[in-house]
Amino acid sequence: MARKTTNQDRLNHAPDEAKTALVLIDVINPLDFEGAEKLLAHALPMARFLAALKRRAKAVGVPVIYANDNFGRWRSDFPSLVERFLEAPVRGRPVVEQLLPEEDDYFVLKPKHSAFFQTNLEILLKYLGVNTLILTGIAGDICVLFSANDAYMRDFRIIIPPDCSASEDQDQNRQVLMLMQRVLKAEITPSADI
Repeated sequence: MARKTTNQDRLNHAPDEAKTALVLIDVINPLDFEGAEKLLAHALPMARFLAALKRRAKAVGVPVIYANDNFGRWRSDFPSLVERFLEAPVRGRPVVEQLLPEEDDYFVLKPKHSAFFQTNLEILLKYLGVNTLILTGIAGDICVLFSANDAYMRDFRIIIPPDCSASEDQDQNRQVLMLMQRVLKAEITPSADI
């Protein structure tokens, strides 16, 4: 008799090999800091593009990894953060609603700007066999930049869709994308072309 598939089986199932991973940086975010109103204006359209990219990535077996700030809550877990930002009247809620994690998505909580710093991201990527990262999220000129820098130093190929990265100032976002292209050899490619 065949064994019934359980929720635990589904949660533990992961692609054994995935050369590319989609990383969503700090998209589960209350946006409760100075300048967040300006950021939200750019994050809302970014979230729509990123949600579409995530659907396409998952359809072809690309794993999705949320790399999220723990917001100084050292007893937090990722599902609790998501739940809190959906229930509370926070500015970032419309972004969170568009980019809700799914049961089979991965997550790492980060204490600082880079998705790599003091997290298990590198171990997860090695387990999956990833050599290419599609880096997306908030803020392009801070956490995406720091994560791209650390990815470059670890010899990952980096792709950054400019429509899936948001900063408070779009001119600064464009400048940092050009910097990442020049210095970190990042491929700056619209999400529709990935």
